Amino acid sequence: MLAELDHVQLAAPPGSEAELRAFYEGVLGMTEVPKPAGLAGRGGCWFEAGAVRLHLGIEADFRPARKAHPGLRVTDIEAYAVRLRAGGAPVTWDDNLPGHHRFYSEDPVGNRLEFLQPTPA
Repeated sequence: MLAELDHVQLAAPPGSEAELRAFYEGVLGMTEVPKPAGLAGRGGCWFEAGAVRLHLGIEADFRPARKAHPGLRVTDIEAYAVRLRAGGAPVTWDDNLPGHHRFYSEDPVGNRLEFLQPTPA
């Protein structure tokens, strides 16, 4: 039986760790956590914010995820959109999910990210 989601892994190109840190820590406000010693040599970065865990793994023939994406629930979604725009990330609002405010963005290597907040009943 599934108990919970442990993490989501996205791919990134070799040498992109500094860009990823600037975005996931600086713009999204996540904290980088050390990778286990046996995995650290592979490159990439792991980030956390509360129960949210994102792993960015290095892939030699990287192609950004354009459809697949993590859905990240946020509070004060409008302020979060402003924060992303200020960090240079695109924000595309989408009102097609009933009961939610949401928008799509992307990280600095082009991976799609969804941000959503339930609307009050």
